[in-house]
Amino acid sequence: MVLEDKVRVPPQRLGEELRSVILDVLQEQLEGSIDKEIGIFIAITRVMTIGEGEIIPGDGAVYYDVSFEGVVLRLGLQEVVEGIVVETTSFGAFISLGPIDAMLHVSQISDEYINYDEKNSRLICQDSKRSIGVDDIVRARVVTLSLNEREPRDSKIGLTMRQAGLGTLVWLEEDLKHEKEKEAEKEKGQRAGR
Repeated sequence: MVLEDKVRVPPQRLGEELRSVILDVLQEQLEGSIDKEIGIFIAITRVMTIGEGEIIPGDGAVYYDVSFEGVVLRLGLQEVVEGIVVETTSFGAFISLGPIDAMLHVSQISDEYINYDEKNSRLICQDSKRSIGVDDIVRARVVTLSLNEREPRDSKIGLTMRQAGLGTLVWLEEDLKHEKEKEAEKEKGQRAGR
């Protein structure tokens, strides 16, 4: 995104190259923060324009109107996301979406009963024996979204994998293989009936 803001350059940094000071200030202030309108700031990549500086009496700093490029993650309800499992517990899995973690509750993994294998840190579906563990990549849908601008760590994102096309990448590959086998059998049956 291209964004605009007023940036305070502290007096002790006024002798340095202005563009790099402004980039440093923006990165320090914004990266990892959340703005409900914009999203989660991942990186500030480039300062594009710098306006005239303003000095405010009583403050030795100079304030500049700047435009800059930033990379942000904008999540929406019902959006399908991919992430990496970073932790499993008896009540679910924590999924890293990059700058923020989301919660995949055991009730949202599958229609099956889920067992927790604490020794191996895996959540296992009772009937199909499919499992989820740390470092697995999952595809899930955002079902709850509560971003906290003041305390980004207190943000709550809930996920589900209980729909077709969702699950670990291993599950999705198995499903695709099974679908292809069913199609091949159906074609074989149709040719035999001719």
